Amino acid sequence: MLSEGKAGELLSFLGADTRPDVKSHATGYLLGLSGSRDGCRSLRSQPQLLHALRDLTSDPSIAIAKDCFHALVNLSADETLHQVLLSDQDFLPPLLRNLFDPSFLFSDRVSTILTNLSRHRPSCGPVLQAVQQQEGGMAGLVELFCSEGPQQAAPLHYLGPLLANLSQLPETRAFLLDQDRCVIQRLLPYTQHDSAIRRGGVIGTLRNCCFDHAHHEWLLGDAVDILPFLLLPLAGGEELSEEENDALPPDLQYLPEDKQREDDPDLRTMLLETLLLLTATKHGRQVMKNVYPIMREFHKWEKEPQVVSACEKLVQVLIGDEPDEGMENLLEVEIPAEVEEKLKDADIKEEEQMKREEEELQKKQGEEEERKEEEERLRTGGERED
Repeated sequence: MLSEGKAGELLSFLGADTRPDVKSHATGYLLGLSGSRDGCRSLRSQPQLLHALRDLTSDPSIAIAKDCFHALVNLSADETLHQVLLSDQDFLPPLLRNLFDPSFLFSDRVSTILTNLSRHRPSCGPVLQAVQQQEGGMAGLVELFCSEGPQQAAPLHYLGPLLANLSQLPETRAFLLDQDRCVIQRLLPYTQHDSAIRRGGVIGTLRNCCFDHAHHEWLLGDAVDILPFLLLPLAGGEELSEEENDALPPDLQYLPEDKQREDDPDLRTMLLETLLLLTATKHGRQVMKNVYPIMREFHKWEKEPQVVSACEKLVQVLIGDEPDEGMENLLEVEIPAEVEEKLKDADIKEEEQMKREEEELQKKQGEEEERKEEEERLRTGGERED
């Protein structure tokens, strides 16, 4: 733990007029402290040190400012410090001003701090409020995300997860889904961006937006046409029949044999969960029926147990019968308590089964690697050491 005496001594070295070499040693110490859970939590009760770190992010020394931003990234990753950091009224405004400055050297770290702070709903609201108070507000944030290029001093990939976090809130979703704007349409191409961080952020944003079933018909219609952007990352180059191809949206027809799928299993799962949400309404299920061939081939290709499970849930809806009258909207169906309990038990058992399958797969992979190593030793004439 950081004693009061030690904290006071450190604080005396963090003044704006302190010699740069002394400040550098002090900020380096705080950076090291922020690298561990215990270190972060020892700083939780030292708001003056946190204020000093905040102030020194604008230090003339790039090295000192960099250490302070790095320390704040670490501190903001600890949920127990969120309210401490956000209780400082002077914490968020300068961060956001720097974020919106395309020439600011550490804007990528700013975006990471804001992403960390907005991960959980209680602290997400203050971040959204601070964004809205900036000139341009949410529209400016989306513009910043979509304006990547050499004009920016740093890559801002973490704006993707920031948007996903903010879309937890109904106010953000109302902005994103405003049919008089063109916001969601601008985000769709990023489901296939080179950066997995950007891809994941946009996919997470789309998934959150799809919880608002009132917008499903618009999302699936010509104005947005969300389906190809969710399905292309899951589609491969397998040959489909002419009838199956013709029933698909044009962008999904006759894909090349070397078409690659999304390589991140977590993102594949999120894409499937988003598609499943779009089947909540009768209209969505009718639109989605024709995409079954893509899901069929995906299911054959997929090896990750948790992704296979998500795929099977979607397929069950695609090939299943329509729900009874009055239950057409699956997001509005009230589930009896005893049925909900059984479903929770089934989910727990499913997770346990997937864990066993994953452990078995890892075991087999380990045995296969050992076998190959043994064959290599025999081939080269080496002897195995016990």
